[in-house]
Amino acid sequence: MPVVRTAPGESVTVRARGLLDAFDQQHRVLSLSQVSRRSGTPLATAQRRLRDLVDARLVEHRADGLYEIGSRMWQLGLLSRPTSMREAALPHLQDLVSRTGHTVHMAVLDGHAALVVDRLAGLRTVPTRHRPGARLPLYCTAVGRALLAFAPDSVQEQTLNAMTPHTPLTVTDPEVLRAHLAETRRTRIAESRQQHRLGVSSVAAPVFASDGSVTAAVALIGPMDARLTAHTEPLRGCANAVARSVEVLERRWFEE
Repeated sequence: MPVVRTAPGESVTVRARGLLDAFDQQHRVLSLSQVSRRSGTPLATAQRRLRDLVDARLVEHRADGLYEIGSRMWQLGLLSRPTSMREAALPHLQDLVSRTGHTVHMAVLDGHAALVVDRLAGLRTVPTRHRPGARLPLYCTAVGRALLAFAPDSVQEQTLNAMTPHTPLTVTDPEVLRAHLAETRRTRIAESRQQHRLGVSSVAAPVFASDGSVTAAVALIGPMDARLTAHTEPLRGCANAVARSVEVLERRWFEE
């Protein structure tokens, strides 16, 4: 993780975010010196700011002297739209796993990446490292392409101009990917075969809101011999069911 140094005059929010960004999936528990180093913050300053975050329960200071993300962050996270979508989608994702036996991902667009909001493994699965909270590239994963095909033009162009290979089979030619995205918009199905990980294929369907925008994507992941495209109709059905459940949930919010 690159060191992010705060500049004089930065807001309290930016400075707090710099410390919080020191934590990630591989660094869930950190010492004061690690937080200081990973955030690019002087040790004494990091200690003072961490004390404020501990008081706000955004960070916890453990009995062994180490720091970890606090309970209030979890409470606030439960209010986020991806978390609510995850709850609404869960029964439908479980049904898709039961019908196909393969791993299911659901992701939302997060800047120039696909943010995984849920992952359920099936009996016919392949090992996957992408737990909820992981960010996947948009251009070489099926779930990413399902989102990218309907993303704003600015996101598409920036993504197409910054592609790097993950495997020898990753498509990095912008014109080739544009053709894939056009096909995804036509069929509402995206595919990726060994472009993110060798030996792994995936197929995904976008989740449409009532206004025609895409709010998420659902993907099946399996080994190369899995013939995932045979499951496109259950996949589309799952995406449609997720869309309906999310719409009902959000309508309930406005009525309460």
